[in-house]
Parts: sequence; structure tokens; C-alpha cells
Amino acid sequence: MSLGERLLEDQTDATRARDRFRLSVIRMLRAELQNAVIAKRAPLDHEEELAVLSREVKRRQEALADYERAGRPELLESLQREISLLKGYLPPQLTEEELAEIVRQAIAEAGATSKKEIGRVMGLLMPRVKGRVDGTYTRQVVEKILE
Repeated sequence: MSLGERLLEDQTDATRARDRFRLSVIRMLRAELQNAVIAKRAPLDHEEELAVLSREVKRRQEALADYERAGRPELLESLQREISLLKGYLPPQLTEEELAEIVRQAIAEAGATSKKEIGRVMGLLMPRVKGRVDGTYTRQVVEKILE
């Protein structure tokens, strides 16, 4: 089942359950997916759907940090619930050990020996872990292993 189909089914369930919060988040995500389809002028594949979903999670995580700095606790709770709901649609996240193993394989394939070659390693690595781990965290793991 594609992400769009799953969202449509969940939207129906949220409507029946009269869960306004969940319904609004699902509608927002479906709208973002539709905007991506319109921009591409073609249906999205699974990876592109995950990219849209990951982007929305990341936007909210960045806003979360802004709200914390601004001292807006009433908005923090709602945003955290949105992030939690959106993460439920992402594939299972990689553990630190799984990520380290994938990073080691990418480093070996790239023949990287220093931090100067991080770009080449990240180029090999990101398609493999897209949607399953944050890119910033991945870069930190690559840097740590290359040290």
C-alpha cells in the first residue's frame, strides 16, 4: 500500500473517530504530497513520497527548536504530537549499530581515508538510508568513523 493510499484510509478513520487533530495533520500531509505531484507533473514514487514526509518532519523539528527558544510551551506540545504522528508513517529508523555498519560499507566502497572525502561517502550513503535516519546525524557518524 502506498503512502497516499494509507493516508486516505487513515483520513477516513480519523473522520469517523472525529479526531480533529489527526485529521488536520493527515490532510496537511496529503496536500503536501499533492503539491509535489503537481510540481513534478507525474505521480510520485515511494522514495519521493518519503522525501516529502521527511521534509515535513524536519520542518516541524526545526520549528520545535524555535518555539523552545521563544518560550512557547503551548505550541510545543501540539508540534510534538504532529511530529509523533508523522513519524508513524516513516519506515522503521535505523539503530546506531545498523547505521555504523552501512557507513563502514560506504566508506569501503568509496575508498575514503580522511574527512576530506566525506562528500563522496555521503553521496553513496544517503540513497541507502533516506527516510530511515536524519542526514545530519548520518554525517556525524561518518565523521566519527573517518577520524
